[in-house]
Amino acid sequence: MILTFPPSPCSLRDERVLVLGEDVGRKGGVFGATDGLYERFGEARVLDTPLAESAIVGVAIGAALNGLIPIAEIQFADFIHPAFDQIVSEAARTRYRTNGDWSVPIVIRAPFGGGVHGGLYHSQSIEAFYAHVPGVKVVVPSMPADAHGLLKSAVRDPDPVLFLEHKRVYRLVTEEVPDGDHLVPIGPAAVRVDGTNVSCFAWGLMTHYCLEAAQQLLSEGVSVEVVDLRTLAPLDRETILASVRKTGKAMVVHEDNLTGGFGAEVAAIISEHAFDSLDGPVVRVAAPDIPAMPFNNAGEELFMPSPKKIAEAMRKLAAY
Repeated sequence: MILTFPPSPCSLRDERVLVLGEDVGRKGGVFGATDGLYERFGEARVLDTPLAESAIVGVAIGAALNGLIPIAEIQFADFIHPAFDQIVSEAARTRYRTNGDWSVPIVIRAPFGGGVHGGLYHSQSIEAFYAHVPGVKVVVPSMPADAHGLLKSAVRDPDPVLFLEHKRVYRLVTEEVPDGDHLVPIGPAAVRVDGTNVSCFAWGLMTHYCLEAAQQLLSEGVSVEVVDLRTLAPLDRETILASVRKTGKAMVVHEDNLTGGFGAEVAAIISEHAFDSLDGPVVRVAAPDIPAMPFNNAGEELFMPSPKKIAEAMRKLAAY
């Protein structure tokens, strides 16, 4: 089977699974991610909701506590913030505060990121807010097969999973997906390209940009290992550290603002646990600390990391 990114949310074979969110039913989602599900499974399991993110997540939590497995879609990750309290105070902490008696098996899907001229309200990267919260798993696939397999794993997970899908990647990549019950476990990273000179860590769209930059550096005689983290919480520290200990140089690329971005956590882990293996500084390539991504082409290009910017950072680090 060949899929673009993303696949349909799940097969809905388990009758406990339902999908809810703005325009997920008759419209099939603004990006077509739920296209056809309403016609196949009906309005009892594919629910169009009002424009109220806190209610979408709140209803999903209540449904999960009553034995269902909701997939709640936030139409754009930029609008997830009204549901912050529901996610952080309720979904993430229910298992802990009930001594394991209750859990909240929900999946929250949210398209995120720039590169689509969406401006302030349709371009944000929000992963760092939620990767900081114990009790929530944060998944950010970059490949169709991973999106397919990770989403199935997320639906089967007993705890809340925030499933972030980069909007630019939706139509960027097509690949073959294994038939049958294809699962990708939540947690392990994927080494996309083996390398010996520099380790580069990324997720989402930035994985593709890093692969493009690494290919350019290879033609210059520099071997870059590109690691697609795929899951930010839990984070695959073992793969990160093994890569750095092999190459001796590390860089992290993310689309979010530099200060407080999740790349800082990756850099801290490397500095704390692989310091003796480093032959240079841990480099971060990220967006500048300005409030929002501009609408216009020139401003968006200035804001976002690009293959060219990433290649320049790789080149400089390799020569350090």
